[in-house]
Amino acid sequence: MTGDPNCPGVDPSPPGDPSPGPAVLDAHLVVDRGTFRLDLPLTIRPGEVVALLGPNGAGKTTALRALAGLLSLTGGHLSLAGRHLDHPGRRIWTPTEQRPIGVVFQDYLLFPHLTALDNVAFGPRRQGLDRQRARQRAADWLTRVGLAEQARRRPRHLSGGQAQRVALARALAVEPALLLLDEPLAALDARTRLDTRAQLQRHLADHPGATLLVTHDLIDAVVLADRLVVIEQGRVVQMGDVATVTAQPRTDYVARLVGLNLHRGRADGHRVLLAGGLHLVTGDRHEGEVLVAFAPSAVALHSVRPDGSPNSWPATITGVHRHGDNLRVQLDGPVTVAADVTPGAAAQLRPAPGRTLWAAVEAAETRVYPASAVPTG
Repeated sequence: MTGDPNCPGVDPSPPGDPSPGPAVLDAHLVVDRGTFRLDLPLTIRPGEVVALLGPNGAGKTTALRALAGLLSLTGGHLSLAGRHLDHPGRRIWTPTEQRPIGVVFQDYLLFPHLTALDNVAFGPRRQGLDRQRARQRAADWLTRVGLAEQARRRPRHLSGGQAQRVALARALAVEPALLLLDEPLAALDARTRLDTRAQLQRHLADHPGATLLVTHDLIDAVVLADRLVVIEQGRVVQMGDVATVTAQPRTDYVARLVGLNLHRGRADGHRVLLAGGLHLVTGDRHEGEVLVAFAPSAVALHSVRPDGSPNSWPATITGVHRHGDNLRVQLDGPVTVAADVTPGAAAQLRPAPGRTLWAAVEAAETRVYPASAVPTG
């Protein structure tokens, strides 16, 4: 794949707007840490769930820590529910404990010496509720997350899924304007993750405030989020609704995340010249700089050059691994692509590193869209 990280576009489509009214979170997070700079404009509306994605080192954790008050901004601003929490230019700074924020950490960080009930009651107590009212609110939340019978258990006696739900109840019990979820399902096994994701989706749908989900997992983002914001090297490279971002990736990272081959080229009608001199005939008509995306399942492999295909080229196998019920074959040549091959086809082709085959893709299987985009802000 050859997406150009130096010229990423931000998706021009307007983000989803599940709720009218002003944004709950209105922020421009600028944080300098050594040679790294996070420069992230971010708004979230009432009831909206935004997923923040990016590779390791992109700045996701820095953003979360800045929102939570664990890092100070060096520039920009952070307003929540109409109140400035961090504004270096105005010398405004609000400590963590005074921010209307709930956080679910990746490892949950439940207090080991407290019961589930007292873990959830901790936040309301810090907000000034007396012990009885705080414990009643905690009991109500444990009932809502299906853990009323586990109220007297300490964290070491809870399963991973139960601990995650206690952590969520603890975060929501403070009635936060902003809920931060830091890889909330990463520590769970596959079966528990599936069930807990469905439960989390229901609770987020009832949360009236803003929610930011920080994740590496596209499935979590697609299932839970209304809108995606993708950052690389501290900056936004793409944002928009889930359908648009997954259909039209703009960088190599996003293309890998959604499982598509992505190439930059110059279009002249239905023909696109890619780097390496390969011409592709496409179903869409465009002019100028474009991105061309197609699924690995759209790439057909042949032992000899296929007749009648305008989009075929010689490709050398660089790797083969299992991908679901198929084999994913990595190919080098005029362009670098991935192809999915069924076990039956693999038995005929016998793909192995170093072998040269012919790759082909139908024009109708390609998606072509402008390489440049107007930032949405």
